[in-house]
Amino acid sequence: MEKYINEFKQMVEIRGLADSTLSSYTRYLKEYLSYVDKHLKKDANQVTWPEIRDYILYLKNSRKLNPRTINPHISQLRFFYLYILHKPWDHYQVPWLKFDTYLPFVLSQEETLYFINTLENLKHKAIISLLYSSGLRVSEVCNLKYSDINRSKMTVYIRRSKNRSDRYAELSENALGILTEYWFAYGKPKDWLFPSPHNNGRPIVKRTVLRFIKDHVERLGWESRISCHTMRHNLGTHLYENGADLLAIKDALGHKCLSSTAVYVHLGSHKRRSITNPFDMKVRDE
Repeated sequence: MEKYINEFKQMVEIRGLADSTLSSYTRYLKEYLSYVDKHLKKDANQVTWPEIRDYILYLKNSRKLNPRTINPHISQLRFFYLYILHKPWDHYQVPWLKFDTYLPFVLSQEETLYFINTLENLKHKAIISLLYSSGLRVSEVCNLKYSDINRSKMTVYIRRSKNRSDRYAELSENALGILTEYWFAYGKPKDWLFPSPHNNGRPIVKRTVLRFIKDHVERLGWESRISCHTMRHNLGTHLYENGADLLAIKDALGHKCLSSTAVYVHLGSHKRRSITNPFDMKVRDE
């Protein structure tokens, strides 16, 4: 097993995949190799297509994983077979699982501002303000450096975003005010903008942000569906409700494809109300 794991890690590094992908793919591969060793009693190089499908059904029926979670397992298996075992991968033998798509949960503009304004911790308030006003992903805000904030151009520099490209996000005046207040109160950090309180020299981690959002949701007695990404969805929805077109929202959120931005058409309740259904229009007498 170790031979496969080491080769796998090396190839993932050569391919330049993200650290999070390396971590999850390696964990999935260990689970697969353990299954092969325990249940099939053979080397991974000898596993047949029906046996791979049995493994996918094991994940679905025995481990009760949902399709969204199983598909990354399939991606890992594809990578393993192509790059480590040097075998062709047939997606007709092991297809992707279909899954239901749901609209993300969003807050109103008033609720979002109330959520931010009621945060007592200034560091937490600065982080959430950037998540919302600049539409940042939690990994992006965690890895911000002091030099990434450009006060003269009112921009936030994002390096190596999710689509593997650098970009600039808009810096809100209100967010800059909160950020400046935080910066002076927390010792004027010059390297990581939000350093970890427990790991000197490292930035705050996503888990910490998730925890203090959850804690604040509980204090307010709100729905538990609010997450870091809710703030990003809030921005996209509120921009659309305020009249921004999809191309402007795509640019603001750093989406690679316009299809990712189109969800805010469905979430923008104000725009839906402003359009009259043709069936409700008065018929003119000819």
